[in-house]
This record gives sequence, structure tokens and C-alpha cells, in this order.
Amino acid sequence: MKRFEEKVVIVTGAGSGLGQAATLQLAEEGAKLVLVDLNETGLKETEEKVLAISPEAEVLLITANVADENAVKHFVDATLEKFGKIDGFFNNAGIEGKQNLTEDFGIEEFRKVVSINLNGVFYGMKYVLKVMKEQGSGSIVNTASVGGIRGVGNQSGYAASKHGVVGLTRNSAIEYGQYGVSIKAIAPGAIMTPMVEGSLRQMGGDNWEEVGKEFVKPNPMRRFGKPEEVGYLVAFLLSNQADFINGVVVPIDGGQSYKY
Repeated sequence: MKRFEEKVVIVTGAGSGLGQAATLQLAEEGAKLVLVDLNETGLKETEEKVLAISPEAEVLLITANVADENAVKHFVDATLEKFGKIDGFFNNAGIEGKQNLTEDFGIEEFRKVVSINLNGVFYGMKYVLKVMKEQGSGSIVNTASVGGIRGVGNQSGYAASKHGVVGLTRNSAIEYGQYGVSIKAIAPGAIMTPMVEGSLRQMGGDNWEEVGKEFVKPNPMRRFGKPEEVGYLVAFLLSNQADFINGVVVPIDGGQSYKY
């Protein structure tokens, strides 16, 4: 039996990157999927890939901005209306934002990054946890970052928001373990996603690929991670095999976090 057969999983940020990679792994393992993203084109692309893997897969697409509390409540309600339960939640949607020194970091830019990366994660937890508490079961994986467990220069908004995700994860794990709900976070390092490519382009312009080669030199594995490698981890952490793993932040960064 596949690990996610008859399981219902919500994935935010499902239209690209880590969200798409995790979705494809979950589809391969039999999940019923609710895919959320602001990018409708990306959502449809992910759905096409899911159906190529599993033609009989049940998929609900919802275009939503996770920074909008009402939109988050809507996708949770829509999930319950269609499937009647929520077994797993990959609370993943996020942005990096512009790079700048803290003193030059724009106030509106800071608010935007925090609104999506931290407020959006909180809204998702708020409404999904209520459902899982009533069920007496469920698993949540939040996307933090290595920038949530150590500093990253020129990214005040991103680092602050991802540190907040780590705090929410640990705090809620203490609160909801007694109800059969496990809550974890992942802390990806340099994974070659569209967001990371965008960051490299901010730093290097047309020479972003050369910047990338320099960027991974401090990494013990000397390479970028692959989105599917994160997808495998997320699927495990959402599965019943990881029910007793609670309140942890799992780095997936080739060992870079432990080098300093």
C-alpha cells in the first residue's frame, strides 16, 4: 500500500519549486491533493505533471494568496467540502524578496516578505490545526530555511520571517502533540528552484550561473540541492512513519549549516 493512499494533503506554493516537487512525490504515493498557489499557470502545469504520474489522481486547484487570511480559510473550507478531512499540510508558499542592507531595506518590502512568509504560514496553521485537532490526527510541514536558523546577509525580511516560522513550528508542536498532530519544519539551503535562480540573478545579472558556482563552494557537497530531494524529505515527514517526529527543524543543505 502506498503511504498516502486515501490521504488528503494540502500543498501551498504548489505551482513551482519545492511545492511542485513535493506534490509530484505525494502523487506518486497515492495522495488526494489540494494545490494552492497565486500563479494559476503554475498550478495547471503541476496538475498536468500529477496526472501524467497518476491519471486517476484526485486534484483540487485553488488560486490564492496565502497572505490573505480569508483566502487561506477558503482553501481549508474547500478541502473539507470536497474531501472531508486534512491528513497532511505542506505549508510552503514563500518569497525571498529584494536583497539589501538592513538600513536600506524598504519598509513595504519587509512587510510584503513577512506577510507571505510568516503571516501566511500562521494563517495556514491556524485553520488547519483546528481541523486536525478535531480529527485527532494530522501532520504539518512548514518551510523555513537555513536563513531561519542562522543569519543571511542582505536579506533582513527573509531571515526574520523564516526565524518566525521556526518559532511557530516549535511552539505549536508543544501545543498540539497531545491531539495526535505532529508539526515539523524543513530548512532548505541552496536548492536550485526558480526562487534561488532569481536570487542569483539579483547578485550576478547575466553572470548568475558563475555566481552560482561560487555560491556553492562553501557547501561540503559543492553543489545545489535538487527540488526532488526536498520532495522526498517532505513526503517522509508528512507520512505516518514520521508521526513521532515533532517540533524539529530539519536542514537539507548538504551540510553547510554545520560547517560554521
